[in-house]
Amino acid sequence: MLWVFIIVGVIIVLKAAVLFCIAPGRMSKDVKSAARVFYGLNCAHRGLHTKDHHIPENSIPAFEAAKNGNYGVELDVQLSKDNQVVVFHDCDLKRVCGIDIPVSNLDWQELSSLLLYDTTERIPLLKEALETLGDTPVIVELKSAGEDNELLCEETLQILRKYGHRWCIESYDPAIVAWFRKNAPDVPRGQLSCRPHELEGISGFRAFMLGNLLTNFISRPHFIAYKYTRRPLLVKLCRLMKPMKIIWTLIPGHDISKSEKQNDTIIFELYEPASRFQKKVTYLR
Repeated sequence: MLWVFIIVGVIIVLKAAVLFCIAPGRMSKDVKSAARVFYGLNCAHRGLHTKDHHIPENSIPAFEAAKNGNYGVELDVQLSKDNQVVVFHDCDLKRVCGIDIPVSNLDWQELSSLLLYDTTERIPLLKEALETLGDTPVIVELKSAGEDNELLCEETLQILRKYGHRWCIESYDPAIVAWFRKNAPDVPRGQLSCRPHELEGISGFRAFMLGNLLTNFISRPHFIAYKYTRRPLLVKLCRLMKPMKIIWTLIPGHDISKSEKQNDTIIFELYEPASRFQKKVTYLR
């Protein structure tokens, strides 16, 4: 019978280890205060851009349109060659600007000369985007920068601190979220993820860990921003531990009503919902 107790013990230890790994972080009073503005808020994905690119994603007009609609905004930041924090999603410029060059290979002067799609709009600096947005709540996604992660975090935080307190950060990279855990514990921080096979540029064991939120022990995120798809079991378990819940990216045809009931913040694109949806929050008191 000893082997039965050993097996049961191993199972209990493994379950405890898994729960430890996926557990979100606890919100301090400062974090709760900063995060409150996002509850029940619809956030325009890369600004309120249009499908025909007349208003390009992550552009000043897209941010102006989102502000005028009283939406929150989700945007992406990364470093230029000369370490300027620019607002741009892809790691290279091919899809949006038509040249197959990594963003990090060009300095700000070179990047600012490029046009977004076939418009006259250009890549903005983070500080320009924030100046446009004013007091609009902003979800800032930091793109993984490898060896430059720390510099990206430092520069981004310095800019955001001047903007006020209506923002939070998220990243696919647990190391970036962990940096904010250590260096800016008052900032709401989130783990961005989706199912393992949907993670771009990540595969194998790393994808399994990230897609199932098993990296949460590194960064203890306050919120989970998960893609609008079926969630793995471990993600469902994590959500039961009451982190803030953000869903991305809702588009026409998705079950919006269901998403409003199940999530605290919605990131959307290609339609114009009400700025807020009814959301009863009991665990921020």
